[in-house]
Amino acid sequence: MRVDLFDFDLPEDRIALRPARPRDSARLLVVRPGQTLADRGVLDLPDLLAPGDLLVFNDTRVIPAALNGTRSARAEGGGGDVAIEVNLHKREAEDAWRAFVRPAKRLRPGDRVDFDGLSAEVAEKADGGEALLRFDRAGKALDEAIKAAGAPPLPPYIARKRALDEADLDDYQTIFAEKEGSVAAPTAGLHFTDRLFDALKSRGIEQTRVTLHVGAGTFLPVKADDTDAHVMHAEYYEISEAASEAIAAAKARGNRVVPVGTTALRTLEAAADAAGHVAPGAADTDIFITPGYEFKVADALWTNFHLPKSTLFMLVSAMSGLETMQSAYAHAIQNGYRFYSYGDACLLFPDRKDA
Repeated sequence: MRVDLFDFDLPEDRIALRPARPRDSARLLVVRPGQTLADRGVLDLPDLLAPGDLLVFNDTRVIPAALNGTRSARAEGGGGDVAIEVNLHKREAEDAWRAFVRPAKRLRPGDRVDFDGLSAEVAEKADGGEALLRFDRAGKALDEAIKAAGAPPLPPYIARKRALDEADLDDYQTIFAEKEGSVAAPTAGLHFTDRLFDALKSRGIEQTRVTLHVGAGTFLPVKADDTDAHVMHAEYYEISEAASEAIAAAKARGNRVVPVGTTALRTLEAAADAAGHVAPGAADTDIFITPGYEFKVADALWTNFHLPKSTLFMLVSAMSGLETMQSAYAHAIQNGYRFYSYGDACLLFPDRKDA
């Protein structure tokens, strides 16, 4: 499909720079294809689902993956010390991470980059400002060094407008975050609070958790003219036996499986077989979901509002239909909804009669 089909104009003042306070006070747009859009609130979620429906959360935890370093002067080939910005996005080994680096043109394989308390060698360079960095320590020692030297990687559309501060250390983390490894938050989960979880439990809504470590590639724009030419960055996921069983049980009793966020959805769809069974296990996925995709597991989707021409807007258009989502986003813009990571939420139902 043509990428420009997924473009839209978004006023700058619709980009949320801070989350709603409290988290669960954000607005919610309910999208049912063929029906009138409904303006609700996040706390209305229990009433919008049925007892026995299953919410699937991504329990990944954001690490301080934004690093500032210095490329040491080269003995040959010219060039003195150069300031380097690094955003880690996927761990490749106990001592190695793939990262987006700036300015990439000032790095080449063999260069050393020194950070506060650790250093790395550029092992490989790739297109798009990507490099493979091999650090001077491994495992837990590397994890601790990154924590000490790094900062939470705010999305570019926020970082361009304001600096990171203490509030972001809590705001940019779900309250159920557990397994460290993401370099971006699964932001649809940021709306959930203990109060909302209690209400969901009282309503009989069930929940389970999977893990997908979100990579910085989630922020990359689609530069190709056609979706067939876009290459997704792979991300690591894990699904437990308990999660697999919970999903199968919900399906067996005729309830809906509702991923909380596009990362949870991609995890389920990547792991599912043709019959929709989600097996436990761990793997990498680069699944790219666009209109025409037939969902094997997800019966609805809880998510935020996404960027124009992004893979995430393509995914939500696959769920509810491109025309429906174009209308929904136009409504959201006109009615003051807040967009992106710290913005408001959507509950999307699929473009089919049995939804």
